[in-house]
Amino acid sequence: MQADVDAWLARALAAHLGHYRDSAAREAAAGLLTPSVLAHAALLAELGRLVPGADVDQLAFAGRLTTTEPEAAGALAVFLARVRS
Repeated sequence: MQADVDAWLARALAAHLGHYRDSAAREAAAGLLTPSVLAHAALLAELGRLVPGADVDQLAFAGRLTTTEPEAAGALAVFLARVRS
């Protein structure tokens, strides 16, 4: 069940949904959420920018990556952000 909650939090944070619409709440999340949830959110946000019409189910691999390798997933999100710039 924890994995489902973490995935929901990551999606909400990445898409700025619900509580995370507020920028202060997004900033506060950085100190409250686990590194894997934050990496998952960052990766989802970048993948969503690359493929705007992507469905959440199409991005399920991001959750698996962040569960097993949160640092690598975070690094991938940073790399993808650099590519956009």
